[in-house]
Amino acid sequence: MFLDTVKSFFVNDIGIDLGTMNTLVYVRDRGIVLDEPSVVAINADTHKVRAVGAEAKGMIGLTPENIRVVRPMRDGVIADAEVTDEMLRIFIRKATGKFKIMRPRVLIAVPTGITEVGIRAVRESAFSAGARSVQLVEEPLAAAVGVGLPVNEPDANMIIDIGGGTTEVAIISLGNIVTSGSVQCGGDAMDAAIVSHMQNAHRLQIGDPTAENIKLKIGSAYELAEPMTMEVKGHDMAQHGNRLPRAVTITSEEIRRALEKPVTAIVQVIRKNIDSCMPELAARLIDNGITMAGGGSLLRGLDRLISEETGLAVTIGKDSLKAVVNGTGLMLEHANKLFSQPQNSLIGRGTRA
Repeated sequence: MFLDTVKSFFVNDIGIDLGTMNTLVYVRDRGIVLDEPSVVAINADTHKVRAVGAEAKGMIGLTPENIRVVRPMRDGVIADAEVTDEMLRIFIRKATGKFKIMRPRVLIAVPTGITEVGIRAVRESAFSAGARSVQLVEEPLAAAVGVGLPVNEPDANMIIDIGGGTTEVAIISLGNIVTSGSVQCGGDAMDAAIVSHMQNAHRLQIGDPTAENIKLKIGSAYELAEPMTMEVKGHDMAQHGNRLPRAVTITSEEIRRALEKPVTAIVQVIRKNIDSCMPELAARLIDNGITMAGGGSLLRGLDRLISEETGLAVTIGKDSLKAVVNGTGLMLEHANKLFSQPQNSLIGRGTRA
């Protein structure tokens, strides 16, 4: 215990999955030390942060007018730089402790479609949060490493990472992304589709947390052998000027239909990447199949639907929710080599489909 405490003062390499929905932090030699929602509560009068992470998420829909609860990340990129800076600073401090002899070196996973402006914003936020050195890695590469794919082999390793804001797809060989693509469609888009369905089909207004709960409990991408039902409570929109609470019973089949649009968008970007890869790699995919990661990969029947649409075997990677941050952790085992690379490089960057 004492040696671990002493080591914590010196071990200062961390990996971060800076997601739209959640931020996870991995400290080298310690593992994942933080997993919190990417949510910040701000006092609108003083512009000071009131809470971050789980505490801030718990305030959604329950705050007075002077408290704003915001998600500073949108579609996998920084939407509010100032709030992201503060959120990162607090998360890094939580993860590494208050008393560090050296500032940390930070490896951050970013979406494949990130622009140069987006890259600069992430770097600046990390430095502002206290990093002494920053490297960026493309999320699909980190996810592939995290689920244990042999990414350094001359082979076709296909990964699908379905996060909150985006779905990242990549085919990896010899340690680099050969072809990749992304679509701004993930867990958030699924939740939004459910919110819209409840308004249109049932005249019931629900919030994002309720939509997410519906998705987790009865959501699916493929018709279920045993349909499920669920009671949902929200604001009655049918009575004009009288928004009283009301409960309705919904079915898994209607939610499956409500999710068809975002699910189709995900399938299309997958097929596009397979179509655009080299014939030799495509042939290898017949044997290797596709591996899925991210929270969205856990949607019932999505693996089966993708398998039918592509003709390839589809598996859900081990510990898929934490694949990206686990990948950064494994990459930190070679931290000195990693951080000796040019600071303006993007590890894994390949060809866009």
